[in-house]
Amino acid sequence: MAEAHSAVAFSFAITHDGWDVNFDREVLYLVWESGVRSWKKRLARFRNNVLNGVYPGHLQSLYVLWTLLVAAHFSNFNIPFGLVDKMITIMPSNSTWAQVVACFLVALTMWFIVIFLMRYLLKLLLMYKGWMYESRGPGAKISLKTKLWVSVVKVLSGWNKPKLYSFQGSLPRLPLPAVEDTMNRYLLSVRPLLDDDNYKRVEKLAVEFKTKIAVKLQRYLILKSWWSSNYVSDWWEEYVYLKGRSPLMVNSNFYGTDAILLRPTQIQAARAGVIIHLCLKFRRLIDSQELEPIMLQNMVPLCSWQYERLFNTVRAPGIETDKLVHYQDSSHIVVYHKGKYFKVLVYLRGRLLKPAEIQVQIQQILDDKSEPAIGEEKLAALTAGERTHWAQIRQTMFNRGHNRTSLHCIERAAFTVSLDDMEYGYDETDPKKLDEFGHVLLHGKGYDRWFDKSFNLCFSTNGFVGFNAEHSWADAPVMGHLWEYVIWSELEIGYQPDGNTKGTIVTNPPAPIRLQWELNKEEILSAIDISYSVAHKLLNDVDLRILMYTKYGKGFMKKCRVSPDAFIQLILQLSYYRDASRFCLTYEASMTRLFREGRTETVRSCTIESTEWVRAMENPNSSIEERMALFIKASNRHQLGYQDAMAGRGIDRHLFCLYVVAKYLELESPFLQEVFNEPWRLSTSQTPYGQTSLLDLKKYPKCVSAGGGFGPVADDGYGVSYIIVGEDTIFFHVSSKKSCPITSSTNFVKQIEKSLHDVQTLFNDYNKLKKTNKPITD
Repeated sequence: MAEAHSAVAFSFAITHDGWDVNFDREVLYLVWESGVRSWKKRLARFRNNVLNGVYPGHLQSLYVLWTLLVAAHFSNFNIPFGLVDKMITIMPSNSTWAQVVACFLVALTMWFIVIFLMRYLLKLLLMYKGWMYESRGPGAKISLKTKLWVSVVKVLSGWNKPKLYSFQGSLPRLPLPAVEDTMNRYLLSVRPLLDDDNYKRVEKLAVEFKTKIAVKLQRYLILKSWWSSNYVSDWWEEYVYLKGRSPLMVNSNFYGTDAILLRPTQIQAARAGVIIHLCLKFRRLIDSQELEPIMLQNMVPLCSWQYERLFNTVRAPGIETDKLVHYQDSSHIVVYHKGKYFKVLVYLRGRLLKPAEIQVQIQQILDDKSEPAIGEEKLAALTAGERTHWAQIRQTMFNRGHNRTSLHCIERAAFTVSLDDMEYGYDETDPKKLDEFGHVLLHGKGYDRWFDKSFNLCFSTNGFVGFNAEHSWADAPVMGHLWEYVIWSELEIGYQPDGNTKGTIVTNPPAPIRLQWELNKEEILSAIDISYSVAHKLLNDVDLRILMYTKYGKGFMKKCRVSPDAFIQLILQLSYYRDASRFCLTYEASMTRLFREGRTETVRSCTIESTEWVRAMENPNSSIEERMALFIKASNRHQLGYQDAMAGRGIDRHLFCLYVVAKYLELESPFLQEVFNEPWRLSTSQTPYGQTSLLDLKKYPKCVSAGGGFGPVADDGYGVSYIIVGEDTIFFHVSSKKSCPITSSTNFVKQIEKSLHDVQTLFNDYNKLKKTNKPITD
């Protein structure tokens, strides 16, 4: 057995005949190789840290300045303030070399001063957010202030190619809003949801909060905003994610789907070989920082902090709170197939294995006919159940022997892979197949995904692929960036005509190593059954529908001159009202990565303007002009709310931090209780698309990912994820709970389709009205 072979790689004993030393050269070579690779990464990381520390400057500019000073000094040119001569006076000698060193020290001082001023100027410039509020597109008028700002930013950040973390030191901190501003925005956001009496009650609570304890709480937040890189992110990660005790599966983890219109190969092992290889190449780009940061408008950088934990990361369960554990390096992945776990080494003699070599390893796992150990098949159900239960059994039953070694192997892996033993994917003749695809990726069987890992790759027997990602380490755009890179690069690599990977195998890759377990104890088996029971009940309660809408997309929305996101959010407001006959508090995730270590902010999409438009759409007596005017007004209001959230002027993260401080100080606030008792019955998120310039739909029109989704947030609500791809395609992922009698994902999807049609009709009728100048009756 390979694992037994590894166990005796080195042995030492003293006998009557002397010393007896046995070692396996191949295994020791692997150890040496791993150490060399680790040190290379450390040196590269040190070099990159130096380059990032002086960005937007460059080390070459230091060498140029030093050369100029040396030339000027020895040519007897007058150097300002006599800096070189003053430096020479404190040197131990007046030799030529001492004068060269003095020139270097002066150059270094001058260079550091310039670098500091450039970095500080860039930071000040990036604090300006006025550009976000100015209209863009053909014919848009841009203020002189923004034009000057654009010019200076491009000069500072455009002359030196940035690395992944180059802008981290220049990104501004997330601003702390004033309590007065947050209160006003909050009251405005809840006005359409409350009748007059309830609104007056909440308004009174807000005034009491603002005039009493809010001042004290705000002082603590001011201190935290000065001291920490981001006054929200660490508390958000801890209290919203890591302290959560409910299952990760469905409740927290999210999923992403394949490019469903492409069928590059139907061979499971070949697809796995290519996708795994590309994921590891992306990791190498992160480690070397060759991956360029995402830039809005090709000039404004987004924070890259979240990329650090994309690989080699696990959410380790705790009794009261979980912990994110990130390993600096990992030379293996872990693969699950038919109830068995395998460790797969992905490096050979210092190089990353090629897709063809990884295909061989995957095929060896698929061909393995051995049976799972007792309890091994459903072991991962522990990661799908209650967190405290998993933490307790982990501390007592996985702290020694094979269990500890194998668990450590899984948690330290770059990522995990599930080779599923069933077909799933997209079938244009059967829309339900897409729903099944989403179910498989969201929760699988409840025991075939290691939900603690940063992400799991899932491969079907017919070649489709998707992922399931843990949420606490980062937000969906980071996984989206990885997925765009993988999908595009796969097209570039391609496959052989028979569907296998390209390339030849010179040396046999390392064989997969079967992980060993000791799970035949009643306590472990009982714990697995308890977690599986929780997971099974949870996954069976998920009502998930995926809508592929192809009648129009971004192209039509552009013609309407409306923000595509605002367009979709108004569609969702109309759909929910038609489904539930009421309005609800609506959550839309917006990023705050324009600031250092920023994550998300909430856009409250249900506004006074959106409710007025919805009522007009449902009122048969309202005119085309009235409906259109209200639609434009509502979309502009939504766009303003989204811009405020991105610019650090949101509502909910500020209220969240005030609530945390109040809990620490043991202060009770009826107002904060009111805020956090409100359920988000409609939780929405747009899957980012086209974050990089990699994907070219004109060249590859079928390279369309269906995006991804998540489970419902409220027991009586919907979780809606959407992605606008191309000019004529929109995907909606709608989830709810079957146990709730008043929600139905199927019905909500029908309402979305109807709303999309009605809004298209509204715009078409309005355009006809403008051309004819004649009234049109409904």
